[in-house]
This record gives sequence, C-alpha cells and structure tokens, in this order.
Amino acid sequence: MAIILGSKNLTLNDFIEVVRNRKEVKLSEEAKARINKANENIKKIVLKEEKVYGVNTGFGKLSDVVIKDSELHKLQENLLISHACGVGKLFDEEVVRGMMLLRVNALARGYSGIRLEVIEKLIEFINKNLIPAVPEQGSLGASGDLAPLAHMSLPLLGLGEVVVDGVLMEASSGLKLLDITPLTHLEAKEGLSLINGTQAMTAVGALTIYDAIRLLKLADISLCLSLEALRGISDAFSEKIHEARGHKGQIQSAQNVRKLIEGSTYITRQGELRTQDAYSLRCASQVHGASRDLIKYALEKLEIEMNAATDNPLVFSSDEVISGGNFHGEIMAQTFDFLKVAIAEIANISERRLERLVNPALSEGLPAFLVKHPGINSGFMIVQYSAASLVSENKVLAHPASVDSIPSSGNQEDHVSMGTISARGARDILNNAYRVVAMEFLASLQAIDLREKRTLGVGTSVAYNYLRTNLEFIEEDQIMYPYIDKCHDLVRYGSLIEKVEEKVGKL
Repeated sequence: MAIILGSKNLTLNDFIEVVRNRKEVKLSEEAKARINKANENIKKIVLKEEKVYGVNTGFGKLSDVVIKDSELHKLQENLLISHACGVGKLFDEEVVRGMMLLRVNALARGYSGIRLEVIEKLIEFINKNLIPAVPEQGSLGASGDLAPLAHMSLPLLGLGEVVVDGVLMEASSGLKLLDITPLTHLEAKEGLSLINGTQAMTAVGALTIYDAIRLLKLADISLCLSLEALRGISDAFSEKIHEARGHKGQIQSAQNVRKLIEGSTYITRQGELRTQDAYSLRCASQVHGASRDLIKYALEKLEIEMNAATDNPLVFSSDEVISGGNFHGEIMAQTFDFLKVAIAEIANISERRLERLVNPALSEGLPAFLVKHPGINSGFMIVQYSAASLVSENKVLAHPASVDSIPSSGNQEDHVSMGTISARGARDILNNAYRVVAMEFLASLQAIDLREKRTLGVGTSVAYNYLRTNLEFIEEDQIMYPYIDKCHDLVRYGSLIEKVEEKVGKL
C-alpha cells in the first residue's frame, strides 16, 4: 500500500517505509488541488507584472534585480545550475530518497506555486528509484539546503548525475535507462521552490533519530549483560528510586533493566558482594534516560519539520505572497546538536563499562583482558583502545555546529544555521556509538563465559543466545576486527531487539 502525501502528516515510520523499504508514494487529491491553486496564483502574479521575490527577481543579494518575463524560465534553470556547488563524497541513496520525499511533502502543502507536473516528476524519481547524485558538503543550512537540493533537482531537467542500481552516470543516461522523460523547462518560482528548504539536514537527521531510538534499546540490553558479567547490584534500578526523581526516560530505562535481568542469578543485591557499583553501572539508567528524553524531543521537532512549509516566499493568494525565513534551519541545527550529545553519551558510558570488563583491577575477579592466559595473550585489550578512540572522536564531533555562522550572499544572508553539518555530525557519532556498544556486547559475552555458570535474566538470555549462535568464545588471541564487525552487524542490522521484545515486551 502506497504512502499518500498531503492528506495527513508524514511520520518517521512513514519516512522509513519509503526511504528504506521503498514503499510507493502518491499525492492525495486534496494536495493536488492545493498545488494547482497555488500555481494559478503564481500565473496571475506574472501576468500582473508586479515585482515579487523569487518570481521575477534575482536571488539573495540580487533580489532587487527585476527579470524580464521572457527570461523567467532561464532564471529558474540558472538557479539550479549555479547553485549545484556541493563537494565531497555523495550522500547515501537512502538520504537522497529522503530528501526527495520530504521536498515533495513540503511542496504538497500548497504554498509554493510550483506546477503539479514538477512534483509528480520527483515522485516518479522516488518510485522508480532514480537517485540524484548529491554531495554531502556545501550547505550553510539557512537559505535552505541550497547546494544539496540543487544537485537533487538538476536531474529533473536531465542535468547533473544520478545513481541507478548503484552505478553513477549522467542524468540523461539514467533517465533514459528508467524510461523517465525529463522536464523541458521550469516556470516562474519553480527552481527556487525546489531548493528553498531544510530537506537535506532533515533527511539525514530523520535516519539518525530512527537508528538512535534503536541504539537506546541496545544500550539497555548491553548494560544488562555487563551488569551480569560484573555481578552488578540490582537495587540501583529499583522503581522507587527512579519514580522519586520523575524523569520519564530514566524511569523507562530502569524498567527495561528490571525486565531484562529478571530471574538472573548473576545479579547481586547491595551488601551481598559490595555496597555500591561504579557509576557506569549504578547510574546507567540516569545517563541512558537523559539521552532517551533528548531523543524524544528531537523526534518531536523532526516530525514537525518533516511536514513544514519551508519555501520562500510563501504563496497564500495572488495578492498575498509573503517573503519570510522558514528555510532557516536553526531549529533543526540546535536539535541535531542536542542529538549529538545524547548519542555520544550512550557511547561514553558504554566504553566505561567495557573498561571495567577488561581491567583486572575493576572486573570483580575476571582474568585480565578477558582471556584465559593473559600475558602470552592480549585478549580484549585493544578492543577497549578502539572504543576509547571512537568516543574521543565523538567528543570532537559533538561540538555544536549551530553556534557558528558565516555571512553569505553579500551579507544579505548574514546569519546561517550550519544545520546540515549538525545532522551529519549526529550521523557520524551514531555510527561510532553503534560500534562501541557492539564492542561492549562482545566483551560482556566473553566475560559471562569466563564466570562460573549461572542463570541469565529472562531478556539477557535471549540476547546472549542470539549473539552466541553467531559469535564463538575466544580461547586465545585472534584477529579481532572480524569479530567486532560481525557483532556490530548483528546488533545494528539483525533482529536482536525484536527477539528480546518478544520475550519481555516493548523496551
């Protein structure tokens, strides 16, 4: 069943269905009517020969330059051509699919004035999986994601480059291969309507938030396996403690821990072996919970932006075309900077638990570096080095991009958001965090198998069995990166969360 745009708000789950699962996209009849009405208003404005920004003027600092009617087509096409200044490696295909989906959804609001034909061409790109080649770098995130969206839009005219079945080629060749006819021209305001918006940063951020929500669940599971491996104390996760503070994310994380470790005989009570655990165990729900609350906030802001009209000017009628700043990415830039911190902290505390597992001074009787014969074997020593390297890199990446600004367009655009840099930074931190949590999983499995055999919790036993089916115990030194990579792929792309939730309920 297709995702219908324009009749209700797009959700993050809808976005993922289109971007990752390639569900078909269609416009609602209501959206088509709104789009056509706005386009009629633009045609009336052109006939009146009134000066309206983006319709018959130049752009940015050139907004006072009036363009002749005979040159309006060229004005819009030149906008795409001149603004395609992105550099660096290409965005992943799912990001570009997300950009197209979000741009269509914004235009479907009916405040743009763009022809229905142009929007339906973008939908044809999505449904036939023609992926414009869009470089990652080059957006200031405040006149919209100008450079990325220009690269996204050029193939509508048969210009630029595209990716078809993983192969980079000229847009004209890709369109021919997929039997897509390019547009012959752009009309008044259409080029501007295609590139004024926050859809590059929002697409990157949407994918990052979706995967961060899953990371939170994995982090609670990895925490519990480490808690068992270190004979941790369950009292710190008492419902009374977390209800006394009241933060919802913290309460949820502690509840997850209680569900996952239920029935475990590895777990201890306070005073049984020691009075307190270190903070990376005892305060884990407070840390994981803080990240949960921030990521929930990020999701709320994301879903608003996914359904926002971010064009400029906005067309309300033929007599009311208002130039504003909805293309400015500050709200998302700050949101993604918060997101960076939330994800980085998940990796930070995970690495500290990993250190406790491998360090004989902290591991409650486990052999040094989790190997039976330390000395001749280094075991998991350098696994911790690698994790430490990633969390240190994350600390650099977590520096907020939104506090920076460089004036552009002759100082007309004198404050910019750098939101796409924020989103890309959050994505990179997420990728590092997944690897750190995977390393904790790998170490906790090894540690549990080095302990005297006991009973794992109702949830952790599912995770242990799922991973141990694919990852064997390490008797002596091995080349470790294949183990790390395999564990990463199992926890990130496998069904570990779903299998655990089948047993204990939603995390």
